[in-house]
Amino acid sequence: MNKKPTNDRLIDLSTKTFIQVTALLLALMIAAIVMTYVIPKGSFGVNPDGSTNYLEYTRDDGRGGIPLYKGLLAPILVFFSDNGLTLVMLSLFLIVIFAAFQVMNDFGGIRVLVGAVSARFQKRRGLLLAAVGLVFMCFGAFLGQFEETLTLLPIVAALTVMVGLDSFTGFLISTIACGFGFASAITNPFTVLLASSIIGANPMGHIWYRIVIFIVMYLLLMLFVYLYVRRITKDPSASLTAAHDEKLREKNAQPVENEYSPAEAKRIRITYIVFLLVCLAILITCSSVAALRDYTVVFLIAYFLIFGLLAGIICSRKPGAVFKSFLKGAVSALPSIVFIAIASSIKYIFDEGGIMPTIVHHINELVAGRNLFLIALLLYGIILVLEFFISSSTAKAILVMGMLAVVNVGLSKQMLVLIYTFADGYTNVLFPTSPVLLIGLSMIEVDYFKWVKKSAPLFAANLALVVLFIFLGIVIGY
Repeated sequence: MNKKPTNDRLIDLSTKTFIQVTALLLALMIAAIVMTYVIPKGSFGVNPDGSTNYLEYTRDDGRGGIPLYKGLLAPILVFFSDNGLTLVMLSLFLIVIFAAFQVMNDFGGIRVLVGAVSARFQKRRGLLLAAVGLVFMCFGAFLGQFEETLTLLPIVAALTVMVGLDSFTGFLISTIACGFGFASAITNPFTVLLASSIIGANPMGHIWYRIVIFIVMYLLLMLFVYLYVRRITKDPSASLTAAHDEKLREKNAQPVENEYSPAEAKRIRITYIVFLLVCLAILITCSSVAALRDYTVVFLIAYFLIFGLLAGIICSRKPGAVFKSFLKGAVSALPSIVFIAIASSIKYIFDEGGIMPTIVHHINELVAGRNLFLIALLLYGIILVLEFFISSSTAKAILVMGMLAVVNVGLSKQMLVLIYTFADGYTNVLFPTSPVLLIGLSMIEVDYFKWVKKSAPLFAANLALVVLFIFLGIVIGY
């Protein structure tokens, strides 16, 4: 057995990718600062019960833009804002996840598990892609999981490489599939259930329509996956992750049975099967129990911190080497935390600059008195813009659905929830202000701009289907 960890990091973000993504996010941050000096400031009224009155808007022309020092220090100050605790928890989550999977990689967990599964599906790759993609879409559609499923990307990516494909395919059937499920929501607690409760809609009303949408979007994503797989099968050089995958193949070139004794392989396999099954159980339990839902990330941080180390020690019986590997993985998470800080600072700048009420007020004015289909498209486009700056589904639901709850735009409550869900979800795997997307791409060493170029046909078809489903929903009285 390999007695010590390798010097390779499981997730190693290239300097070029880090500079490009950081530069893009900084440019957006600077643009947000400028907007606070251009867009008029304002504020909403307050109802007797303390809630925000979105119909009472007061313009504040005497207020200037965000102080320049605040704008430039926003990536740091955002951690001390109202959303600071959430960002701290997300950062800790990424650190322990990266660290635990580094240990799993260094001491044979990924090698043994992927080797066992790839041997079974070597000649049934189509079934493997369809099944994994469906599972991850269900995570998003039913449980509202997204950030948490990053924990499984390294394994899925390694699996697709070992069955003769590439890690980009693994990214599509895990992270992207989960994002599509999040947007094609059926019982997603963070979009459908939360938005419905805010606006007073029945989340189970006309659920059949959302199921149809889920099926169509699943077929669209699988078509994109299969077309990509067919292309790289004919021309392996067309793979977006060829260099990254070559390193994985070299690392895993030696058969498992030559590297580990049967007893060692069995111990590693059982340890990490139990480890991942318990992780899955935590995800499902926390997502299903309302009282636990807000603590999902907390439970996962504790679990990966304690049992990520313990699993490595059980497999290697070398505590010192395991702690060293864990630290190496934790350090590899730092660039991703930079992405989170800068992306999150954009909403902070808007809030501190006082321009968010003005933006929402103009939304209210824009949709007044127009026909239903145009109103639906306007709302969809507006929420898309908000999504660019506010990646949190919960924050947007409170802002957008809170406003729509007191504004009569002529659309059914179910349709308003559907429009919100469409606009909130798919952009999580497209916009550069989505930390999960940037982190997922960094894991497989794909440049963000390459992803945009490659995924353009997918999202063009997705947009056409979204518009079609909105139109059909209005026609049938959804």
